[in-house]
Amino acid sequence: MRPERFFLRIIYDGTPPQECRRTKLFWAVKEERRILIVDDQRDSTHLVKILLEKIGRYCVLEENDAAKAHQSARDFRPDLILLDIMMPYRDGGEVAAELEADPGMQRTPIIFLTALVTKAEAAKAGFRIQGHPVVAKPVNISELIERIEENLPAA
Repeated sequence: MRPERFFLRIIYDGTPPQECRRTKLFWAVKEERRILIVDDQRDSTHLVKILLEKIGRYCVLEENDAAKAHQSARDFRPDLILLDIMMPYRDGGEVAAELEADPGMQRTPIIFLTALVTKAEAAKAGFRIQGHPVVAKPVNISELIERIEENLPAA
């Protein structure tokens, strides 16, 4: 059995993926925060996944098909979603609206990733698209982590 098939089977069984783990601290047990990345560019999602997981605080699932984003979010139960705006067939705005309409997902923070705005525009205080914060592409990983931490719900 190939690892990626096993991984997908775990996700769709409703059990957490093996990569998500608990970190034992001196005073508490802390789980990694779950992040779903939805972007049609596989290389980009994989690079962001590697960089975020290397930090050790995040468990990241990639979804490269916008049509499957809602189901992946329901199965994975992320703490936060990174969502590209421009994708074929369904754009990020449509995916965000679908997630917001789902009572089980509507409180999950979404951060849009897009090349539609400049880094200067995205950095302006309070700049949002459809009410969601924005990170301009190409993504600066330090800036992305800062936005993630600002928008993650309290554990």
